[in-house]
Amino acid sequence: MFRQLESLSELEHDVLKRLRDSLASQQQVCVAYSGGVDSSLVAAIAHEQLGEQALAITGVSPSLAPHLLLEARQQAAWLGMRHQEVLTLELEDPDYTSNPQDRCYACKRELHRHLAPIAAEANGALVLDGVNQDDLGDHRPGIAAAKEAGVRSPLAELGITKATVRRLSWALGFPWWDKPAQPCLASRFPYGDSISRERLQRVGQAEAWLIQQGFDQVRVRSHGLAARVEVPEERITDLLQPWLRRELVKSLLGFGFTSVSVDVEGLVSGKLNRV
Repeated sequence: MFRQLESLSELEHDVLKRLRDSLASQQQVCVAYSGGVDSSLVAAIAHEQLGEQALAITGVSPSLAPHLLLEARQQAAWLGMRHQEVLTLELEDPDYTSNPQDRCYACKRELHRHLAPIAAEANGALVLDGVNQDDLGDHRPGIAAAKEAGVRSPLAELGITKATVRRLSWALGFPWWDKPAQPCLASRFPYGDSISRERLQRVGQAEAWLIQQGFDQVRVRSHGLAARVEVPEERITDLLQPWLRRELVKSLLGFGFTSVSVDVEGLVSGKLNRV
Protein backbone atom coordinates (compact mmCIF):
# COMPACT_ATOMS: atom_id res chain seq x y z
CA MET A 1 0.00 0.00 0.00
CA PHE A 2 2.76 2.44 0.94
CA ARG A 3 4.17 2.96 -2.52
CA GLN A 4 6.62 5.82 -2.17
CA LEU A 5 6.61 7.15 1.38
CA GLU A 6 10.39 7.56 1.18
CA SER A 7 9.89 10.04 -1.68
CA LEU A 8 8.02 12.48 0.56
CA SER A 9 9.86 15.55 1.74
CA GLU A 10 10.48 16.13 5.44
CA LEU A 11 7.68 18.68 5.44
CA GLU A 12 5.27 16.23 3.76
CA HIS A 13 6.18 13.52 6.27
CA ASP A 14 5.38 16.00 9.03
CA VAL A 15 2.04 16.85 7.42
CA LEU A 16 1.13 13.16 7.19
CA LYS A 17 2.11 12.59 10.82
CA ARG A 18 0.02 15.53 11.99
CA LEU A 19 -2.98 14.27 9.99
CA ARG A 20 -2.59 10.80 11.48
CA ASP A 21 -2.23 12.21 14.99
CA SER A 22 -5.27 14.44 14.53
CA LEU A 23 -7.49 11.53 13.52
CA ALA A 24 -5.99 9.10 16.03
CA SER A 25 -7.01 11.49 18.81
CA GLN A 26 -10.69 10.90 18.06
CA GLN A 27 -12.75 8.04 19.46
CA GLN A 28 -15.15 7.70 16.53
CA VAL A 29 -15.61 9.60 13.28
CA CYS A 30 -18.03 9.76 10.38
CA VAL A 31 -16.50 11.08 7.16
CA ALA A 32 -18.65 12.85 4.58
CA TYR A 33 -17.19 10.85 1.72
CA SER A 34 -17.78 11.59 -1.96
CA GLY A 35 -15.03 9.38 -3.36
CA GLY A 36 -13.03 12.44 -4.37
CA VAL A 37 -9.32 12.51 -3.61
CA ASP A 38 -9.73 14.81 -0.58
CA SER A 39 -12.45 13.00 1.36
CA SER A 40 -10.85 9.69 0.37
CA LEU A 41 -7.61 10.69 2.08
CA VAL A 42 -9.44 11.72 5.25
CA ALA A 43 -11.46 8.49 5.21
CA ALA A 44 -8.38 6.36 4.56
CA ILE A 45 -6.33 7.85 7.39
CA ALA A 46 -9.32 7.70 9.72
CA HIS A 47 -9.70 4.00 8.91
CA GLU A 48 -5.96 3.44 9.33
CA GLN A 49 -5.98 5.02 12.79
CA LEU A 50 -9.42 4.06 14.10
CA GLY A 51 -10.39 0.90 12.25
CA GLU A 52 -14.06 0.04 12.74
CA GLN A 53 -14.62 3.29 14.61
CA ALA A 54 -14.36 5.17 11.30
CA LEU A 55 -17.35 5.22 8.95
CA ALA A 56 -17.44 6.75 5.46
CA ILE A 57 -20.87 8.09 4.47
CA THR A 58 -21.90 9.03 0.93
CA GLY A 59 -24.94 11.13 0.14
CA VAL A 60 -26.80 9.67 -2.84
CA SER A 61 -29.17 11.65 -5.06
CA PRO A 62 -29.72 12.39 -8.76
CA SER A 63 -27.07 15.11 -8.41
CA LEU A 64 -24.39 12.45 -8.04
CA ALA A 65 -23.32 10.86 -11.31
CA PRO A 66 -23.80 7.06 -11.13
CA HIS A 67 -20.19 6.33 -12.11
CA LEU A 68 -18.96 8.46 -9.20
CA LEU A 69 -21.08 6.50 -6.74
CA LEU A 70 -19.63 3.28 -8.16
CA GLU A 71 -16.10 4.65 -7.76
CA ALA A 72 -16.82 5.67 -4.16
CA ARG A 73 -17.99 2.13 -3.41
CA GLN A 74 -14.96 0.58 -5.09
CA GLN A 75 -12.51 2.84 -3.29
CA ALA A 76 -14.07 2.17 0.12
CA ALA A 77 -13.88 -1.57 -0.61
CA TRP A 78 -10.24 -1.21 -1.68
CA LEU A 79 -9.49 0.52 1.62
CA GLY A 80 -11.46 -2.13 3.50
CA MET A 81 -13.40 0.45 5.45
CA ARG A 82 -17.01 0.69 6.55
CA HIS A 83 -19.13 2.57 4.04
CA GLN A 84 -22.75 3.66 4.28
CA GLU A 85 -24.97 5.41 1.75
CA VAL A 86 -27.79 7.80 2.64
CA LEU A 87 -30.46 9.12 0.30
CA THR A 88 -30.62 12.91 0.36
CA LEU A 89 -33.65 14.93 -0.70
CA GLU A 90 -32.28 18.23 -1.94
CA LEU A 91 -34.55 18.02 -4.99
CA GLU A 92 -37.47 18.61 -2.62
CA ASP A 93 -35.93 21.86 -1.38
CA PRO A 94 -36.72 25.03 -3.39
CA ASP A 95 -33.57 26.60 -1.95
CA TYR A 96 -31.75 24.03 -4.04
CA THR A 97 -33.94 23.54 -7.11
CA SER A 98 -34.21 27.28 -7.80
CA ASN A 99 -30.43 27.14 -8.25
CA PRO A 100 -29.33 30.32 -6.47
CA GLN A 101 -25.65 31.19 -6.11
CA ASP A 102 -25.63 29.58 -2.67
CA ARG A 103 -27.20 26.35 -3.93
CA CYS A 104 -24.35 24.34 -2.41
CA TYR A 105 -25.37 25.62 1.02
CA ALA A 106 -28.78 23.95 0.68
CA CYS A 107 -27.17 20.74 -0.59
CA LYS A 108 -24.68 20.44 2.27
CA ARG A 109 -27.35 21.42 4.80
CA GLU A 110 -29.43 18.49 3.56
CA LEU A 111 -26.45 16.12 3.63
CA HIS A 112 -25.52 17.00 7.20
CA ARG A 113 -29.17 16.74 8.27
CA HIS A 114 -28.80 13.04 7.50
CA LEU A 115 -25.27 12.60 8.83
CA ALA A 116 -25.99 14.16 12.23
CA PRO A 117 -28.29 11.39 13.56
CA ILE A 118 -25.93 8.69 12.28
CA ALA A 119 -23.07 10.33 14.16
CA ALA A 120 -25.24 10.72 17.26
CA GLU A 121 -26.09 7.02 17.23
CA ALA A 122 -22.37 6.24 17.00
CA ASN A 123 -21.76 7.59 20.50
CA GLY A 124 -21.51 11.16 19.28
CA ALA A 125 -18.96 10.50 16.54
CA LEU A 126 -17.25 13.55 15.10
CA VAL A 127 -18.29 14.36 11.52
CA LEU A 128 -15.41 15.20 9.18
CA ASP A 129 -15.24 16.35 5.58
CA GLY A 130 -12.57 16.66 2.88
CA VAL A 131 -12.39 20.45 2.57
CA ASN A 132 -8.76 21.42 1.97
CA GLN A 133 -6.85 24.68 2.36
CA ASP A 134 -7.33 25.70 -1.29
CA ASP A 135 -11.11 25.35 -1.00
CA LEU A 136 -11.25 28.16 1.54
CA GLY A 137 -10.40 30.67 -1.19
CA ASP A 138 -13.07 29.45 -3.63
CA HIS A 139 -16.81 30.16 -3.85
CA ARG A 140 -17.93 27.34 -1.53
CA PRO A 141 -21.24 28.12 0.26
CA GLY A 142 -21.36 24.50 1.37
CA ILE A 143 -18.48 25.15 3.77
CA ALA A 144 -20.72 27.47 5.79
CA ALA A 145 -23.41 24.79 6.07
CA ALA A 146 -20.87 22.25 7.26
CA LYS A 147 -19.48 24.66 9.82
CA GLU A 148 -22.97 25.38 11.16
CA ALA A 149 -23.49 21.63 11.57
CA GLY A 150 -20.31 21.31 13.61
CA VAL A 151 -18.39 19.46 10.90
CA ARG A 152 -14.60 19.51 11.14
CA SER A 153 -12.24 19.81 8.17
CA PRO A 154 -8.90 18.24 9.18
CA LEU A 155 -7.19 18.99 5.87
CA ALA A 156 -8.02 22.69 5.99
CA GLU A 157 -7.27 22.89 9.72
CA LEU A 158 -3.78 21.55 9.07
CA GLY A 159 -3.24 23.81 6.03
CA ILE A 160 -3.12 20.88 3.61
CA THR A 161 -3.51 21.91 -0.04
CA LYS A 162 -4.88 19.91 -2.96
CA ALA A 163 -1.36 19.37 -4.30
CA THR A 164 -0.27 17.91 -0.96
CA VAL A 165 -3.38 15.71 -0.83
CA ARG A 166 -2.37 14.25 -4.19
CA ARG A 167 1.26 13.80 -3.13
CA LEU A 168 0.26 11.98 0.05
CA SER A 169 -2.31 9.86 -1.78
CA TRP A 170 0.28 8.85 -4.37
CA ALA A 171 2.86 8.00 -1.72
CA LEU A 172 0.29 5.92 0.17
CA GLY A 173 -0.44 3.92 -2.98
CA PHE A 174 -4.00 5.05 -3.62
CA PRO A 175 -4.81 4.33 -7.30
CA TRP A 176 -7.08 7.40 -7.44
CA TRP A 177 -4.39 9.90 -6.37
CA ASP A 178 -4.71 11.85 -9.65
CA LYS A 179 -8.48 11.59 -9.95
CA PRO A 180 -9.83 14.84 -11.44
CA ALA A 181 -12.25 16.99 -9.48
CA GLN A 182 -15.86 16.07 -10.26
CA PRO A 183 -18.40 18.62 -8.99
CA CYS A 184 -21.99 17.47 -8.72
CA LEU A 185 -24.20 17.54 -11.81
CA ALA A 186 -26.09 20.60 -10.56
CA SER A 187 -22.98 22.67 -11.29
CA ARG A 188 -23.66 22.26 -15.02
CA PHE A 189 -26.57 24.74 -14.91
CA PRO A 190 -26.28 28.54 -14.84
CA TYR A 191 -27.45 30.09 -11.59
CA GLY A 192 -31.16 30.78 -11.68
CA ASP A 193 -31.79 27.99 -14.18
CA SER A 194 -33.94 25.53 -12.24
CA ILE A 195 -32.77 22.02 -11.44
CA SER A 196 -34.90 18.90 -11.79
CA ARG A 197 -34.40 15.15 -11.77
CA GLU A 198 -35.01 15.03 -15.54
CA ARG A 199 -32.45 17.75 -16.30
CA LEU A 200 -29.82 16.14 -14.07
CA GLN A 201 -30.42 12.79 -15.73
CA ARG A 202 -30.02 14.31 -19.20
CA VAL A 203 -26.66 15.86 -18.29
CA GLY A 204 -25.55 12.67 -16.56
CA GLN A 205 -26.37 10.56 -19.61
CA ALA A 206 -24.47 12.93 -21.88
CA GLU A 207 -21.36 12.92 -19.70
CA ALA A 208 -21.50 9.14 -19.28
CA TRP A 209 -21.55 8.77 -23.07
CA LEU A 210 -18.50 11.01 -23.42
CA ILE A 211 -16.66 9.09 -20.71
CA GLN A 212 -17.35 5.90 -22.66
CA GLN A 213 -15.65 7.53 -25.64
CA GLY A 214 -12.49 8.04 -23.58
CA PHE A 215 -12.96 11.58 -22.26
CA ASP A 216 -12.37 11.16 -18.53
CA GLN A 217 -12.57 14.91 -17.89
CA VAL A 218 -15.76 16.40 -19.29
CA ARG A 219 -18.53 18.84 -18.48
CA VAL A 220 -21.81 19.11 -20.37
CA ARG A 221 -23.14 22.56 -19.52
CA SER A 222 -26.89 22.83 -19.92
CA HIS A 223 -28.35 26.12 -21.14
CA GLY A 224 -32.02 25.31 -21.37
CA LEU A 225 -32.08 22.46 -23.89
CA ALA A 226 -28.77 23.52 -25.45
CA ALA A 227 -25.73 21.43 -24.52
CA ARG A 228 -22.27 23.03 -24.40
CA VAL A 229 -19.55 20.40 -24.16
CA GLU A 230 -16.25 21.09 -22.43
CA VAL A 231 -13.24 18.78 -22.61
CA PRO A 232 -9.58 19.66 -21.90
CA GLU A 233 -8.18 21.98 -24.55
CA GLU A 234 -5.75 19.34 -25.81
CA ARG A 235 -8.64 16.92 -26.44
CA ILE A 236 -10.85 19.27 -28.47
CA THR A 237 -9.43 18.10 -31.81
CA ASP A 238 -10.16 14.50 -30.78
CA LEU A 239 -13.76 15.39 -30.03
CA LEU A 240 -14.16 17.19 -33.35
CA GLN A 241 -13.15 14.25 -35.51
CA PRO A 242 -15.97 14.13 -38.08
CA TRP A 243 -17.24 10.67 -37.15
CA LEU A 244 -17.17 11.39 -33.40
CA ARG A 245 -18.72 14.82 -33.81
CA ARG A 246 -21.62 13.24 -35.68
CA GLU A 247 -22.07 10.59 -32.98
CA LEU A 248 -21.87 13.27 -30.29
CA VAL A 249 -24.68 15.28 -31.83
CA LYS A 250 -26.79 12.19 -32.48
CA SER A 251 -26.38 10.90 -28.93
CA LEU A 252 -27.01 14.17 -27.11
CA LEU A 253 -30.07 14.92 -29.21
CA GLY A 254 -31.26 11.45 -28.28
CA PHE A 255 -30.90 12.33 -24.59
CA GLY A 256 -33.25 15.28 -25.06
CA PHE A 257 -31.04 18.23 -25.93
CA THR A 258 -32.11 20.28 -28.94
CA SER A 259 -28.68 21.64 -29.89
CA VAL A 260 -25.06 20.72 -29.22
CA SER A 261 -21.93 22.87 -29.26
CA VAL A 262 -18.31 22.39 -28.24
CA ASP A 263 -16.64 25.07 -26.11
CA VAL A 264 -13.37 25.88 -27.89
CA GLU A 265 -11.92 27.40 -24.72
CA GLY A 266 -11.82 23.93 -23.24
CA LEU A 267 -12.72 22.65 -19.80
CA VAL A 268 -12.48 25.29 -17.09
CA SER A 269 -13.64 24.34 -13.61
CA GLY A 270 -16.17 26.78 -12.18
CA LYS A 271 -16.74 28.50 -15.50
CA LEU A 272 -20.38 29.19 -14.66
CA ASN A 273 -19.22 31.21 -11.64
CA ARG A 274 -18.03 33.90 -14.00
CA VAL A 275 -19.95 37.14 -13.81
